[in-house]
Amino acid sequence: MPDIRLSSAQGRWILFTTVLGSSMAMLDSTVVNVALPRIGRDLNADLATLQWTVNAYMVTLAGLILLGGSLGDLYGRRRIFVLGVVWFAAASLLCGLAPGSTVLVAARALQGIGGALLTPGSLALIQASFHPDDRGRAVGLWSGFGGIGAAVGPFLGGWLVNGPGWRWVFLLNVPLALVCVPVALRHVPESTGGVALAKPGGAGEAARETGAAARKTGGAARETSEAARKTGAAAGGVRAHHRFDVLGAALGAVSLALVTYALIEARSGSLAVALTATAGVAAAVAFVYVEKRVPDPMLPLGIFASRQFTAVNLVTLCVYAAFGGFFFLTALQLQVVAGYSPLRAGIALLPTTALMLLFSARSGALADRIGPRIPLTVGPLLCAGAMLLMLRVGKDADYVTDVLPALLVMGAGMVTLVAPLTATVLASVDTSRAGLASGINNAAARAAGLIAVAALPLLAGMGPEAYRSADAFDAAFRRAMPIIAAVLVAGSVLAFATVRRPGPECRRPECRTHGFVTTPPLEPDQRA
Repeated sequence: MPDIRLSSAQGRWILFTTVLGSSMAMLDSTVVNVALPRIGRDLNADLATLQWTVNAYMVTLAGLILLGGSLGDLYGRRRIFVLGVVWFAAASLLCGLAPGSTVLVAARALQGIGGALLTPGSLALIQASFHPDDRGRAVGLWSGFGGIGAAVGPFLGGWLVNGPGWRWVFLLNVPLALVCVPVALRHVPESTGGVALAKPGGAGEAARETGAAARKTGGAARETSEAARKTGAAAGGVRAHHRFDVLGAALGAVSLALVTYALIEARSGSLAVALTATAGVAAAVAFVYVEKRVPDPMLPLGIFASRQFTAVNLVTLCVYAAFGGFFFLTALQLQVVAGYSPLRAGIALLPTTALMLLFSARSGALADRIGPRIPLTVGPLLCAGAMLLMLRVGKDADYVTDVLPALLVMGAGMVTLVAPLTATVLASVDTSRAGLASGINNAAARAAGLIAVAALPLLAGMGPEAYRSADAFDAAFRRAMPIIAAVLVAGSVLAFATVRRPGPECRRPECRTHGFVTTPPLEPDQRA
């Protein structure tokens, strides 16, 4: 059993490095939007390239994040976390040095792979390292500090773009990784599949203790004992005999990439777009086929036997598609149309995250008392109202009278719905599968966001050069906001029709304080 206390020096180092690692990925999910106009100008890129700058990262992250968690269970959580940090930093360096848009988009896709390795790994390390009495508080601190990182993102991005330039939005990850990796290797114990393998500098003592305890139980436990002894003898190495679903992960990511390409390029109406869309749908069908038949699927389809789980994920698709499209377009609207600098645009977006950090825990407590149906119905309606208020944001928009009211209503809506959404996801499945359910919900939200970024400019009639013209972009933005509002209303109606109060024995969220505006918070796996 893990025995590291949060109050110990090692416990504080573990919390520090996991927060730092996950914040790298969280920053890139929020900070890049603010830099898009400058990236487009410097690289002479059209709107489609700006969409891919966001979506290339999201395609690989959403497609592979479930696989990333499985790899940590099999090959060592610290090992995969460190690999993810190094990979992410290397891809960030390539982004920062990219000579053109093609290299930048490719590097962003590589960044997403690193994010898929380190994001679930950071939470799994906390769950596997801390004493059970401290685990809940450690997870809460990880979530809260991660939310602060998300809040800092737009401000930091704006400051960097205004100052040393947009390339430093990516280059900043390199020194962060240089701090994170040595701390992880020095202070974080290795673990796999719920078994601690070795404390830093040790030789698998924790795993040998697990093996000794299992030997006493006899029967099936002797197999566990043998596995644990082998793990201990490896002195921190992992040799798992389970298989992981590489084919499923590849098909999922390919399907997302092809559908995204078809949506972004659909305005051309070419045969290539039609063929790509068809191939994307075929890859999605193949993904479902594979997940039904492989022994250890990345996405066990049986989990959708829970009607509540399926319904809440459909609500998730609606609301996070809206959020992804909103933050992508609003960062551009504030700069291209309203004339804000990148720094001012970044600061302008802070109220939504600040409200999440301040009130998400209280919202979760309220939903515990009254049930999730009302919050999940009212929250999207508030956000839909915010979309209509955004129609006031045009040329020379005043922040206090035009921008701030919409963002405050948006923040209130997000506060109302995000915590109950996470709680309902966890409550809709067996406790042993709550971590998997959270991962699926997180991946669904990311996929919804990237599809929205791909589809909204098409639906709003944005041309390839729209972001270079204040009038053209403003007209398209005004068409896009009602579309987003309609998606949110659909999510509200769906929640009202399908969501019911969970039973008293269900699992409650451990991440109660958070500021994630583009994805619901990940929850730890009970098996860790």
